[in-house]
Amino acid sequence: MKIKELREKNIAELKKLLAEKEEGIRKFRFELATKQVKGIRQIRTAKRDVARIITLIGQEDKLV
Repeated sequence: MKIKELREKNIAELKKLLAEKEEGIRKFRFELATKQVKGIRQIRTAKRDVARIITLIGQEDKLV
């Protein structure tokens, strides 16, 4: 996700999206352990999205 798209969302939406991304990473790790995954690049983008979301949530907390 682009940072511009994330900035348009409110805190509740960001937290929901964060939970979904973290769940996706967890599922991906299990699939990786059982050798069901071929492309591992997806986890990299998911981790970056999680980092972006956490950063935006932190910035919003400082503003409030």
